[in-house]
Amino acid sequence: MMEKEEPTTNPGFLEYVYQLNGDTELTDALKLSLKKINDIDIAQLKRIGLKTYKKDKWTIHKIFQHLIDWERIWCFRAILFARGEGTIPDAHDQEIMGDNSNADELSIEQLINELRIVRQSTIAMFDSFNKKILETNCKFFEYEMPLYAIGLTIAAHQIHHFNVIKERYLPLDV
Repeated sequence: MMEKEEPTTNPGFLEYVYQLNGDTELTDALKLSLKKINDIDIAQLKRIGLKTYKKDKWTIHKIFQHLIDWERIWCFRAILFARGEGTIPDAHDQEIMGDNSNADELSIEQLINELRIVRQSTIAMFDSFNKKILETNCKFFEYEMPLYAIGLTIAAHQIHHFNVIKERYLPLDV
């Protein structure tokens, strides 16, 4: 019988999360991420369309759907911990979710608008949490972190993927 591994406090990916967010506090990080959504050049993304920079990579549409889906998943996890519900959230496979999305059938405007709405909801949720809730210790699969780190993860996830879009997809606009 295998012994269950103890969760890693401040797992490695959190260092990347903190690096991407810099010294920005949670509320400011989420609001800045919303501004970045509002600043998207939709016309440029429409010109790129469903092109990918490499075979078997996601389209920009699928990247936006991925951001939407994962933000909802992280918010679900956050609310479980914030309310002390006790359920340990399961891990999810982003590749399976991407393969089963219909993102390429949706307009880029629809996806960006949905991401904007989800982010506004996320901001409202995290703004409703007091200091005690934000510092709640969250243990799930191999991770252990304070609840506010979930919010910072959402902001960092967007920064990461927007950087990928900038570096690998925007050059496709020729």
